[in-house]
Amino acid sequence: MAVSNTTKALKDIMRIDAGINGDAQYIEQITWMLFLKAFDYKEQEWELIENENEYEPVIPSEYRWSTWADDSEGITGVALLSHVDKMFIALRNLDSSMDIKEETKKRKWLIRNVMEGVNNFMKSGTLLRQVVNKINADIDFEEAKHSHLFNGFYGTMLRDLQSAGKAGEFYTPRPITHFIVEMINPKLGEVILDPACGTCGFLESVIEHLESLVKTASDYRILQQTLKGIEKKPLPYLLGVTNLIAHGIDVPDIRLDNTLRTPVVDYGTKDKVDVIVTNPPFGGAEEKAISNSVSAELRNTETADLFLVHIMALLKDGGRCGLVLPDGFLFGTGVKSAIKKKLLEENDLHTIVRLPKDVFAPYTNINTNLLFFCKGHPTKGVWFYRLEMPAGYKHFSKTRPMLDKHFDPVREWWNNRIESEVSQHVPVEDIAASGDYNLDLCGFPHETVEILPPDEFIAEYLNEKAAISARIENILERITAAMEQQGDAL
Repeated sequence: MAVSNTTKALKDIMRIDAGINGDAQYIEQITWMLFLKAFDYKEQEWELIENENEYEPVIPSEYRWSTWADDSEGITGVALLSHVDKMFIALRNLDSSMDIKEETKKRKWLIRNVMEGVNNFMKSGTLLRQVVNKINADIDFEEAKHSHLFNGFYGTMLRDLQSAGKAGEFYTPRPITHFIVEMINPKLGEVILDPACGTCGFLESVIEHLESLVKTASDYRILQQTLKGIEKKPLPYLLGVTNLIAHGIDVPDIRLDNTLRTPVVDYGTKDKVDVIVTNPPFGGAEEKAISNSVSAELRNTETADLFLVHIMALLKDGGRCGLVLPDGFLFGTGVKSAIKKKLLEENDLHTIVRLPKDVFAPYTNINTNLLFFCKGHPTKGVWFYRLEMPAGYKHFSKTRPMLDKHFDPVREWWNNRIESEVSQHVPVEDIAASGDYNLDLCGFPHETVEILPPDEFIAEYLNEKAAISARIENILERITAAMEQQGDAL
């Protein structure tokens, strides 16, 4: 069945339910069910791999998806709602104190964190059964084609999130995550972090980027152990974890936490990573206590500024970063200037790409930029590239979003950099000379200069000189006449 038919059918059922109010609730409701279905499939795999007699169950048997949800004629109505309520309580309080295996503890930790932040909004147990049955009918992890359907279905949900009011802040369009990851080029074995991971779009792009390199069970374990994320809000945390499970990560190493809460001075060697790819939230502010996590001269309540300070602290020497930042940081003064100074002096900020307008519409129309830097060496100069709106587009929208191919012009330029109408190289000395370390240099004007043959150039020069002389004479004559009139009056 087509992805669009599945999503439409689920929405049509949920729309009738009195408890569902808007896209954000629909998405949360459907995602915790998808998460439990996906996790149950993983448990079945683990039972086979680890030997059923030695396997330590994660979810109590009565609350596993295959127990209460798989039977299309199973519990429904009030009994189903009561069962789900008890399940939420049980999963939020899973006890791992008696478990021997570290893997089991991690799996229970994941379940507790996910279920702590989600809700069952549906009020009708009958409609809830219809939703469960539809999911079972359309998505079966036993068949590869259904795995692809799940990913397509889930991707559609995440795109829906972009237009779900403020929830859109958790979603970065996939062409952007793909391009940043492609340019950063993470390697298998490098520790890769998104400190504001939202729905884990960047980590999803990393998985796809490294997919061809994962050839053995050992490679697979390395990939599992080197992807990390942090997200502070329950809904995107749920979305992100489910997204990674759908892409083959058994127990995603995603923390439900606020990156900005940890003082940067507390970061040790174990916290440092090789690669950071991220789109930190911007346009918002953190409470003053959170801003105290950075040194006084870099202290600000603007979220994006604080994230950049933490990112610089979290990277190893030689570590690479690609991130999204708004225009306000590039031309900002005061604390923003101090952060830019640190960025340029301690990192090689080699490239800034200005994105076209409306990339994040309808969530925000703020102009945004992609910054690429490497830690450990000071910046000598910055390349600025302005990515133009594609031909035939006046703006991006939900029906005409940005596509991967729209990055082709900057891809072609990346490894063969020359100055042009849309690109220029600026030495760091010129940037520092501005005093405010202005980096808002992607919108530079372009003036076309026509080169004339010598005889035409001289003739044009003499004509312009004569015209200027005539204007000057005219001005002098008027000044003289006015002075004579003023003298007669006296």
